[in-house]
Amino acid sequence: MSGFRIRASRATDLDSLYEMAKLTGGGFTNLPADKDALAAKLTRSAQAFAKAEDTTGDDVYLLMLEKVETGQVIGTGQVFSTIGNRWPFYSYRIGVLSQASQELGRTFRAEMLSLTTDYEGTTEVGGLFLHPRERAGGLGLLLARSRYLFIRQHRQRFADRVIAELRGVIDEAGGSPFWDGLAGKFFGMSFQEADQFNAVHGNQFIADLMPKHPIYTAMLPDTARAVMGMPHPTGRAAMRMLEGEGFHHEGYIDIFDGGPTMAAQTDKIRTVRDAKTATLVATDAAGGQKGLIAKGRLEAFVCVHGTIEEKDGDAVIDAESASLLGVTAGDEIVHVAR
Repeated sequence: MSGFRIRASRATDLDSLYEMAKLTGGGFTNLPADKDALAAKLTRSAQAFAKAEDTTGDDVYLLMLEKVETGQVIGTGQVFSTIGNRWPFYSYRIGVLSQASQELGRTFRAEMLSLTTDYEGTTEVGGLFLHPRERAGGLGLLLARSRYLFIRQHRQRFADRVIAELRGVIDEAGGSPFWDGLAGKFFGMSFQEADQFNAVHGNQFIADLMPKHPIYTAMLPDTARAVMGMPHPTGRAAMRMLEGEGFHHEGYIDIFDGGPTMAAQTDKIRTVRDAKTATLVATDAAGGQKGLIAKGRLEAFVCVHGTIEEKDGDAVIDAESASLLGVTAGDEIVHVAR
């Protein structure tokens, strides 16, 4: 992972974001292939980084993975301070209703989907995307975990719970078996049309048109039931990373594609819990342990993967990491083991 760093987004990242968005293959609400929507998100991110108060709000922070030698942006991740501010944040909760018949002497357990806004007010990490040519060597781990170090550095700006929505199963034609088996029947539009509309305009149309009563999953086609709570094949590694950080699937799924929603207590996320603040005393670490190293706040936040040696509460890091971070002896850093 030599020569890469995580930094705050800039207005000049629009073209890079757009090129990455075109590679997602759909179903990626937080990274739509729409330049106006992406420009608006970059503006919101700039406003969030510039906000003086350490408080929660309707903020989104975009972090960019940059190849420093060329300045090329090859990945992005996002942190939403609290969700459900501008419009409701909907999920389906998978539940079970048990009913007994004395005459038949049997108990029936019916699985149901209930439309909820249970996750409103939580922090969301999302929009994680790495260029397909760069999905090796641990860059995805750097990109994902840097978001938790950012939360740790700005703890008062985020909620006490964090969720992550994983993209659900999408077929080769770009359609969603879950959408086709359920919501599509009420909206008169394809999954791709609904997904694009949601990414650009928000999901208030869901509140307007989605049936509010619980839905028995036995009434759905097998193709829809089979993908409930299943991540897209390309998202399985992301699911394992989330589980490694302490996230769990609590039975909530995305209303569009049926992908799983993972959740964790903010202060129990492994990276948040285990990160340490230290004073940098030297930049010549040759041994030590591999891990993430970060410095700075808000738009000055930078994160890299490097080598750290701890010495009585102080730290020594390798010279390349120090150069990428722009730190020297006496500066404060935060680090966490890989």
